[in-house]
Amino acid sequence: MNDGQRARRPGGRSARVGAQVHRAVTELISERGYGNFTVGEVAARAGVADSSVYRRWGSLEALLSDVALARLNARSPMPDTGSLDGDLRTYGAAVAREITGPDGLALVRLAVALSSDGPQGLKAGDALFAERMGQLQSMLDRARERGDDVPGSLDALAVLDQVLAPMYIRVLFGMRLAPGYVDELVDRLL
Repeated sequence: MNDGQRARRPGGRSARVGAQVHRAVTELISERGYGNFTVGEVAARAGVADSSVYRRWGSLEALLSDVALARLNARSPMPDTGSLDGDLRTYGAAVAREITGPDGLALVRLAVALSSDGPQGLKAGDALFAERMGQLQSMLDRARERGDDVPGSLDALAVLDQVLAPMYIRVLFGMRLAPGYVDELVDRLL
């Protein structure tokens, strides 16, 4: 490493700034909804310069996408229970907790809004969709490699349509997810 380069430390200033900015975005979405705040307001709430936000993320849409992707990965880790049935139930339960948590509805609305907000928003929405589909496909691939009895026509889109989409729709329309609902969805799928 030459004198002009600095090593990035996990947990250092960069990580703190990222966490502060993510927290500010989540709070603003919960309070005001998507599209009702600026990068400057995010920066002010996070206690950083807006130039820091632009330098790291480039645009509000890229920042919003990063926040949504980070939440998606943090709250819906890939389970490995040893069976597809167990993996789908565990993953579905994690997604249910994610979208019904304190700021879950705001993040679901963010994902929907990003997908319909011009080219940058569409790109961000596509990234969220691709991440979720990749998670589901890796779960299915692992089950097939393990020798689980996976229906031949079962793919990531079917899991999304039959397990995740009903949960998202209920949350968007203010309906609660009853205990056992995820299990019912997985039972119908398999």
